[in-house]
Amino acid sequence: MTTRAVHPTGAARPEPEPQSRQSHRPTSVSGVGRRILTVAALAATVPYLALKTAWLAGSRIGIPDGSVLLDPEPVLMAANAVTVAMDACVILLVLVLTRPWGMRVPAWLLAVPVFVATGLLTPIITGFPGQLLVRLLGFGEDAAAKAVRAPFLDPWVFNVVYTGFAIQGLALAGLFVPYARERWGRRWQGVLGRRLPSSTGVVAAASAAAGLAVGAVHAYWAFGGGAGLGAERAAAYSAETAVVSVVHGTCALAAGAGALLLARGGTLRARWPLALTWVGAGATLAWGAWMLTASLGPQLDGGEGPPAAALLTYAGQMITGSLAAAVLTRFLISRREG
Repeated sequence: MTTRAVHPTGAARPEPEPQSRQSHRPTSVSGVGRRILTVAALAATVPYLALKTAWLAGSRIGIPDGSVLLDPEPVLMAANAVTVAMDACVILLVLVLTRPWGMRVPAWLLAVPVFVATGLLTPIITGFPGQLLVRLLGFGEDAAAKAVRAPFLDPWVFNVVYTGFAIQGLALAGLFVPYARERWGRRWQGVLGRRLPSSTGVVAAASAAAGLAVGAVHAYWAFGGGAGLGAERAAAYSAETAVVSVVHGTCALAAGAGALLLARGGTLRARWPLALTWVGAGATLAWGAWMLTASLGPQLDGGEGPPAAALLTYAGQMITGSLAAAVLTRFLISRREG
């Protein structure tokens, strides 16, 4: 039998709708704010998708004379197709994070692509504005560095594409955080609590050690060190390339530090070490894998590829991120059990 609550004035009011019948959707962001973030994320995919599609169709827009992209090899065409699919996945992620049915998507099926997207976009969100600031202050790439760099793409292409990537990253973060808070917020509420098993502590320590080594190498490169880069990359050093090295080194250190905090427990709020590990591990693992894969593939400029030291650094980034991700997974499992 259905009953109705009676207001003190005597007017009847309906009972709240049962939880099982309520619509499940993120409520931490206002409807207007969610729509703005959704439109921004979708619009930010347009420049990259348009350019890549045009290149696959044979256009040379944004490609200067003398660029190796004017006569692309099959492997480059395949890479373009893959990156188009990756950017198109942003559209699917936006739908999952904003539609009611998105709450029913299996956790792993959402967490993995969001983790990868976080990893790929975080260095762009932090590094690209840093490079713009360096140029604004007059410390950008000098003529000597430009002279040793073979023509690849017109400068405006990088500005348009990386601006789009930065907007994508910020918009996706603005949509994912309230979604995650509603669906999994109980796992990072309160303090870290008890330590994780000693075996997980060993993994965290290994991640921190690897991250420290990777961070040291990137710091060396950021301050102008050329060993392990190859003659061409060393000659192309500038304040802009230093920003990239600083970002990657910082991400590696963040991954190791976050893993240690998660493994040791303590009195910190759980969300801060969790966020540190998520972002640091994602960025270090994703970019290490990306750079290592690109280095082991055919060289577009006909060169011999990066030295072994650079390859070891990329592999070290993958190891750091993988170990930190393992600690992160164990932490989330323990919170679920709790």
